[in-house]
Amino acid sequence: MPPTPRELGAGPRTGPRPHLRPPEPGEEVEDADLARVDWWGAELDGVTFTRCRFDDADLTEVVTRRCVFDSCVLTGVRMGGSRHSGSAFLSCRFDRARLIDVVWDGCKLTGSQFPGAVLRPLTSTDSDWSWTSLRGVDLSGSDLSGQRFREADLTDTDLRECDLTGADLDRVRMQGTKLRGSDLRGAATEAVPWRALELTGVRLDLVQAVQVATAYGALVEG
Repeated sequence: MPPTPRELGAGPRTGPRPHLRPPEPGEEVEDADLARVDWWGAELDGVTFTRCRFDDADLTEVVTRRCVFDSCVLTGVRMGGSRHSGSAFLSCRFDRARLIDVVWDGCKLTGSQFPGAVLRPLTSTDSDWSWTSLRGVDLSGSDLSGQRFREADLTDTDLRECDLTGADLDRVRMQGTKLRGSDLRGAATEAVPWRALELTGVRLDLVQAVQVATAYGALVEG
């Protein structure tokens, strides 16, 4: 029987660890130290990682399909060009992660945090970013149409020139969020703090225009 990732990860904690092989399809990995692994271009199918550490790992161009990363730490991870289909990254930390040109297709990233991470350019389709913390992240110019950001923390996030049409922005935190030139038409915007936002050049639908007027004390009559 080949050694498990946890067994292979029991060596010294210095230097790269290219010898640590990716898990087999359907494998479950818990509490593993996967720091500094080199899984460039690996394909992961149906693997579940729980409370694993991927500090400074090289996951460039990795492909995941229906994988689960639950409460994992991905500090300093390199994931440029990776592709994720139907995968879930639940309550994970992506501190200082390099996530350039990543494709998220039908993914769940709920509760994850991205302090100091680089996320653009990105492709996100039918994905759930609810309860994430994207504070201060630069997402300018991104197509985020139809994505779910319910109760996400978008404080100081750069969303200039973003397509947010049809997105779920209910109860998001948006203090200091940059929105100039973004398109919010058709987005769900319950409890958005309109008075805390600079709305120059922002495209709104009629419902949102009424919300803005009401936030400033106007009495809107039909």
